[in-house]
Amino acid sequence: MASFQKADRRTRSLPPEILRMYLFRNGAFPKIIMLLKKYIVLLLICLHAAAAQAASVKVLILDDMFQNIPKKDAPLERVGKLNGDLLVNGSHYIGNIEIWKDRTGMYLINELPLEEYIKNVVSAEVGTNWDMEALKAQAVISRTYALYQKGLNSTPQYDLTSSVLHQVYKGTSVDTRISYAVMTTEGEVLMYNGKIIETLYHSTCGGMTEDSEEVFGKSYPYLRPVAARCDLSPYSLWERKIPVEEIEKALNISGIQKISIKSRTATNRAKTLEVSHAGGSLVVKCTDMRKLLGWSRLPSTNFEISKDSSIFVFEGKGYGHGVGLCQWSALQMAREGKSYREILSFFYPGTSLQAYENR
Repeated sequence: MASFQKADRRTRSLPPEILRMYLFRNGAFPKIIMLLKKYIVLLLICLHAAAAQAASVKVLILDDMFQNIPKKDAPLERVGKLNGDLLVNGSHYIGNIEIWKDRTGMYLINELPLEEYIKNVVSAEVGTNWDMEALKAQAVISRTYALYQKGLNSTPQYDLTSSVLHQVYKGTSVDTRISYAVMTTEGEVLMYNGKIIETLYHSTCGGMTEDSEEVFGKSYPYLRPVAARCDLSPYSLWERKIPVEEIEKALNISGIQKISIKSRTATNRAKTLEVSHAGGSLVVKCTDMRKLLGWSRLPSTNFEISKDSSIFVFEGKGYGHGVGLCQWSALQMAREGKSYREILSFFYPGTSLQAYENR
């Protein structure tokens, strides 16, 4: 660090031009400039960190013990609040835990800084050994999605759930590489026409992503189908053999004789199924069939159906709803040398990467 001394009598009365020359020749001028630069950088870092810490999220914890979501019209009563690092059902949480209850049960809500939440979402959503650019892309879309959901303000008690209904969050799980990916993209979000977007994403697209309108009934210009490779995924191809009794139980009908694909989306995913049974026929949305059977039991709606005696065979591709970024495709793109910015612009065309301003 440069040391400062009082100017001696020789320099007190010098003209400004001569004084600048004196300082430069004696090495003081460059040191002063360097010192000012350091202070400016430190000031910017402090301001940025303060703004980042100001943003927080409230997450409704869903696990083996706490499985219910409170109804929107049900009155909730807060019965307690715990601060600091906490262990809940084997999971470690930081921040605050609020305890709420209604007539049907009890609920836990974890409030924590946004960036800490993002680190743990990325850790739960993708592998810690994934390529850095894929981790950065996941950090940006998880942050954007969280802030989008928070902006909806659909429930006053919490912003998101900790399950696949929103984003998987399993409490604190610190990993150095993921922390670096989150820190280097800190505050970055995707925007369209000046607004934070709904960055929907999924595990495996099976070769083509889906239009948001086909799945969620909402049309976004940045959530259109794109062709993407995801050969690295264990769900690039899959087969499920499901007994007829299991399907009958899920649909609450009996005597199923035939299941056929009634309609498809533009990307050739199955949209509706026609189920012929003892009492007639039933048309079922494929997204509803996945939910009833279990998301992992029927990984996607990109499948063909055949029957083998009393077993229905589903042969398909992909895992998830297929809308937005495909996580395994993002990994493949990262390994091919694409940056996280290129990955994001590919899956969310027309959007821009900007710094989030906490308001």
